[in-house]
Amino acid sequence: MLFNLISKLDKKLKFSTASAHCDIPCKIYDPISAQIAVLTMIRMVDLLNDINEKSNLTANDQAQFHRLLNQKEEHGNKVKEEIRIIWGDYIKQPQLEKFPELHALTHSIMLASSKAKQHIDKDATLDLLNKVNRFAEIFWATKGLETYTAVCPYPPTQTLVYPKLN
Repeated sequence: MLFNLISKLDKKLKFSTASAHCDIPCKIYDPISAQIAVLTMIRMVDLLNDINEKSNLTANDQAQFHRLLNQKEEHGNKVKEEIRIIWGDYIKQPQLEKFPELHALTHSIMLASSKAKQHIDKDATLDLLNKVNRFAEIFWATKGLETYTAVCPYPPTQTLVYPKLN
């Protein structure tokens, strides 16, 4: 009953919608979401380039091209969101003192993500992956964890930074 009343009021008064990652704070942060988002962008570029190599595009090819392009854009935004959340909610003065490059690195990730979204350019997405991997390396160091690199076991088979969780 209360829910129905509030819903009716919301329809008339148009309350602002609040959203947050986790301003509790939940203390659950992991750069892997950003890393996977970049991998998705790289994969989308590979698939877009495959379609682009065809001399005649069918309606299905064109539809697939647009879907792939949309996913590349969405995942570019996800990279920005995930990095921004960690940078804004987790990174504090002690981490900044230990890793003074964090502000510039975060800003460069935002710019690199925009560049990767603006073009179908594999080099731009690989540059973004390098920056996000560096961010992940620093993030895990702030948690006192060593990292290692490994090639992910799925396309686009790129190298990621992972924490050693012994």
